[in-house]
Amino acid sequence: MTLSPEAAQKVLSENFAAWVLELGLTVEETGELHAVVRLPWSGRLAREGGAISGQALMAAADTATVLAVSSAKGGYGPMTTVQQSTTFERAVTGADVLVTARITKLGRRFAFADVTLTARGADGPAARASTVYAFPG
Repeated sequence: MTLSPEAAQKVLSENFAAWVLELGLTVEETGELHAVVRLPWSGRLAREGGAISGQALMAAADTATVLAVSSAKGGYGPMTTVQQSTTFERAVTGADVLVTARITKLGRRFAFADVTLTARGADGPAARASTVYAFPG
């Protein structure tokens, strides 16, 4: 049973640090093996030159993956990020970013995901990430 976008938004609001919540992420879509969140454009997230910082993009990718795993498992539970590798392909200035996390393998102890971060209206991704999460126990 997957989480609805509303239930995933509740997972976000109840389980993430205040600074992550300050990113203003909203859950756009959830499914059996994916979640899509929107990172809204904000000058507060921009670095010199006006592009959204890599740190904000990486935090959004990490958060989207937790929500995708939660949706795939039918609910939120403890998990730990054990690896995240991010490649930045182009700068994002003045646009929201859609962050799509897709679970590629969901096991008993680990989950693996690919994440694509695309500026609204762009032809291709601004960044891509690969993530691995561990479950306690």
